[in-house]
Amino acid sequence: MPCVVVNRRRPGLRAAGRVARAAERALAALGRPGGEVEVLLVEDAEIRRLNGAWRGVPRRTDVLAFPLETPGPAALVGQVVISIDTAARQAQRVGVPLAAELELLVTHGVLHLIGYDDRDPVEARLMHEREREVLGARAPAALWKGLLA
Repeated sequence: MPCVVVNRRRPGLRAAGRVARAAERALAALGRPGGEVEVLLVEDAEIRRLNGAWRGVPRRTDVLAFPLETPGPAALVGQVVISIDTAARQAQRVGVPLAAELELLVTHGVLHLIGYDDRDPVEARLMHEREREVLGARAPAALWKGLLA
């Protein structure tokens, strides 16, 4: 199975299947259909702890990505950690369903796993363009509010 979603935040979240399919679509679109991704849905406190421990930034964020390359045709690509609390706030702020925001965040995380970076404004623009290509018409137009134009 290319994507496993582990939900530590909201039992019964119906978007888990949609998140898995979004990760699988992103992997395929990026030329990694045999890759595997684990998506971990957590609370703000957990992502703040992870962000502090791994990046030295002791504040919450929406998504973290941990690349884990292994040799072989079904190479493990890595783990994406998403704060469901932050995702819910962001979805409400731009007026989109939580599931749409989660699709964007998992796509963003998969892009990080394969080497995209958004710390530089030019690279961020390229990354956001690639997100739009991967998500295509499935994404509501309001989802792009707040992202670099």
